[in-house]
Amino acid sequence: MAYQVLARKWRPSNFTEIVGQAHVVQSLTHALQHQRLHHAYLFTGTRGVGKTTIARIIAKAINCENLQNFNPCGVCDNCVAVDEGCFLDLIEVDAASRTKVEDTRDLLDNAQYAPNRGRYKVYLIDEVHMLSGHSFNALLKTLEEPPAHVKFLLATTDPHKIPVTVLSRCLQFNLKRLLPGQISAQMEFILRQEKIAYELPALALIARAADGSLRDGLSLLDQAIIYGQGDVKQSDVIAMLGTVAQQPVADILRALAANDANAMLTVVEEVANLSPDFSGIVQEILHILHRVALYQAMPIGLEQELDSAVIIELAALLLPEDVQLYYQIALIGQRDLEFAPDPRSGFEMILLRMLTFKPARHQTPIAPMKSQFEILRSIQPPPVSTPKIAPLIAPMVQVTTPVAKDANHASSNDWSVMIGAMKLDGMTKQLANNCILEHIDDNSCNLIVDAGHQHLCGGVPETKLQQALQKLRGTNLKLTIKAANAMLETPATQQTKVLADQQQAAIDAINNDDNILALKEQFDARIMPGTIEPL
Repeated sequence: MAYQVLARKWRPSNFTEIVGQAHVVQSLTHALQHQRLHHAYLFTGTRGVGKTTIARIIAKAINCENLQNFNPCGVCDNCVAVDEGCFLDLIEVDAASRTKVEDTRDLLDNAQYAPNRGRYKVYLIDEVHMLSGHSFNALLKTLEEPPAHVKFLLATTDPHKIPVTVLSRCLQFNLKRLLPGQISAQMEFILRQEKIAYELPALALIARAADGSLRDGLSLLDQAIIYGQGDVKQSDVIAMLGTVAQQPVADILRALAANDANAMLTVVEEVANLSPDFSGIVQEILHILHRVALYQAMPIGLEQELDSAVIIELAALLLPEDVQLYYQIALIGQRDLEFAPDPRSGFEMILLRMLTFKPARHQTPIAPMKSQFEILRSIQPPPVSTPKIAPLIAPMVQVTTPVAKDANHASSNDWSVMIGAMKLDGMTKQLANNCILEHIDDNSCNLIVDAGHQHLCGGVPETKLQQALQKLRGTNLKLTIKAANAMLETPATQQTKVLADQQQAAIDAINNDDNILALKEQFDARIMPGTIEPL
C-alpha cells in the first residue's frame, strides 16, 4: 500500500478531532442539536487551519444515518462514501479552476433536483474568492433562495475579495491561526500513535516554523522524519530548517544584559562559523524579546513553554524599557539588514547599536572632549569636591538615591527603615512609599495612604505588603490602609524633596564655580539645560 502523508492520514473525521477551533465546533454542534442549520456557511482563515476539513465533516454530519453525540458516526454508508470521495450528493468544486460563469451555471442547474441518497445535496466550493464577478452573480440568486434540500459550504483564504452581497447571505466563521503549543501537542500525539521517537524541542521548532498552519506543521514533520531516518531530533530539525539553535541567541542576550561587548561578539563569531541565516537569528531575537516582554507584563502562562527557564532568566536580567528598546532596534535592523555590506556586519551593527543606545544609567558616562578638558586645566585645576561638568553629548540624568538610615540606629517603628528592611519592589514598594505609619504592634498595622495614590491599595500589592510586614515582625498581624486628603510626609515625598535639594545644590555649585564663570566670560560658553547631575 502506498505511503499516506501524515496531513492526510490524521485529517480529522469528526468534530472532536478538530484542533484549535472550539468556537466554530461549538456553534456547529449546537446548530445540529437544535436543527437550526443555515443554508450557506462561509469558512475563512489562513491555509491549513481546517476550513475544508470542517466543511466535509458538516457534509457528513447532516447526511449521517446514525449521529453519535452530533458527530458523524463514520461507519454508515453515507459517512464511508464521503470519506472515500464517492458520495454523489457532495459536490466539491475548486473555484480556482472553474472561474467561468458557464461553469457556475452548469453546476447550479442540478441544484433543483433532489439528493441521490443523502438528506441534503451539499455544494462545497473551495477558494470561492477566485470566482469571477459574473460567476458570483450567477451564484447569488441560488444562494439567496436555495431549495430546502441544498446546503452551500464555502471556504476561502481571502474573504475581502468576496462581494458583500454574497457575504450577507452566508453564516461566516473565522478560523484562528493555531498556536505553536497546539500544533506541537497534536504532533506529539501523532508521533506517539505512530511509535516514532521524538524530542520536544524539535517539535517546538517545527510548530514555530508552521506559522499557525497545522497542515504545514505536519508536512514539516514528515520531512523531519525522513531527514532523521525515522526519528525527530532537535539537531536534525535545526539543520533541516536552516535555523540557529536558541542557546546562542540566549547567550547573546545575556551578554547584552551584562553590557559585555566582547562576550557578545565572541558568540557571534562562533555562530558565524556555522554559516547561519543572520536574518533568522534576528527573528529569533525578536521572538524571545517578545516573550520576555509578555512575561514581564504578566508573569503567567509559561508552564507549557519548553524554554520557560530561559525566558524567566532573561526577564530578570533585562529591564522592561531595555527589552522594548532592543525589540525596536532589532525590528528596524532586520528591515535594513539587506542593505549592509554583508549579513554578519549588519547583524553585528544591530547588536552594537543596542549597546550604544542603552540608557545612560547602564553605561559608563562619556568622557568630556579633550579640548574642553584642556581649557579647564589652563584656567585652574578643578577642586575634587566640585561637581563635574556634563559632557557635550549629554547622557540621561542620573540621580543617586538617598541612603536609608541604619536600622540599628533607628527606631523599630521607623517606616522608611522598615520599607528598606522588607526589600519590596514594583507596585508594592510604590504603595509603601506613599504611606505613613499610624500605628503598628504584633496584632495590627495601620497605614495612611495619600489620596492621590489610593488606586495602589487592594489586590496583589496590599497582600504582598501585609505578607512582608508579617515576615518582618514575625507575627500574623492584620494590615489596614485608609486614605487621607491632607499632605502627608510619606517616604516618597521625603525622597523627592531630598533629590530636588541635591539637584538644586548641584546647579548652584556649577553656576558659582570660578572655572565655569571664566569659561562663560572668555568663550561666551553656556550650560546646556538638563546636563547637570548631583554626585
